Amino acid sequence: MYSFKNDYSEGAHPNILRALAESNNVQQSGYGDDMFTTQATDLIRRKLKNQQAAVHLVSGGTQANLTVISSVLKPYESVVSAATGHINHHETGAIEATGVRIEAIATEDGKLSPELINAFLETVEQVHMRLPRMVYISQSTEVGTHYMKEELIALWNFCRRRDLYLFMDGARLASGLDASDMQFSDLGKYTDVFYIGGTKNGALLGEAIVINNPDLQKDFSYNLKMRGALLAKGRLLGIQFTELFKDNLYFAIGAHLNKTASRLAEAFHQNGYDFLTPSRTNQIFPILPYAVIEKLRENYDFYIWKKIDSQNAAIRLVTSWATQESVLLKFIQDLKACSAGSNRV
Repeated sequence: MYSFKNDYSEGAHPNILRALAESNNVQQSGYGDDMFTTQATDLIRRKLKNQQAAVHLVSGGTQANLTVISSVLKPYESVVSAATGHINHHETGAIEATGVRIEAIATEDGKLSPELINAFLETVEQVHMRLPRMVYISQSTEVGTHYMKEELIALWNFCRRRDLYLFMDGARLASGLDASDMQFSDLGKYTDVFYIGGTKNGALLGEAIVINNPDLQKDFSYNLKMRGALLAKGRLLGIQFTELFKDNLYFAIGAHLNKTASRLAEAFHQNGYDFLTPSRTNQIFPILPYAVIEKLRENYDFYIWKKIDSQNAAIRLVTSWATQESVLLKFIQDLKACSAGSNRV
């Protein structure tokens, strides 16, 4: 049984495991005051071309989201998100538990635009409703789509005009960047805060929060400690992000993620299947008859994402840093066999 359910079923890239083993007996200070974390944060700032950015390493994406949002927003303020956004759909009310309201906007492709946000803002009644203060986007999104540079700049300019902070969830940032025309350094110019996903991009665990806006940097470490995000063994995160960025491994992993998913997407196209959303990232959502789904599930694990009708459903397949050519060839062969003679709607 091979799993396409997520991009963190395997452990970690061999370079990271080797670096962790080689540094294992080197004593270091705790709570991020170690040389490995310093190396990682300095390296990220250089790659970002923003030496003024504040970089904080945490263990996971939900922790990054709730720590950032709760530290930025006041109790009467809210964050605007696509309805499919991770903070709204897959974090068990973590954001709301901090007292912050999520303003969920329905979108066809999982992306927000100035037009969609503005339409919502026009419905906000002063004083009697929460005051929207932050826009939350994901690169890539929960439905496999991604933002192009022009779209990011448009959102950035809109947020500046409307006195809103722009926060980018980068849980799958390596894949999102590879799919778009956006450069890593653009994130240092056109976001107030973003984070670099490690967990879903070849690390054992970990995310790097990057705060570009100097007004949001002060005392952020206190929020990390209060939310349980300041690790005693912060070195474990520093070592991993140093490995991911020192030889551009992070971006190579992003290319691999998308290339392997593209191979699968092409196979579905060749067998006559449509998709729930167009995707150039490592998440694809083909629409299949239930009969084909059940045949594939004999050898592969994946989510049934959305029921389309009584005969068909969209599934989600996700590739990882470790997805191998042999697995792709076997899946493509099995898909062709399952599809032979199937009834398509």
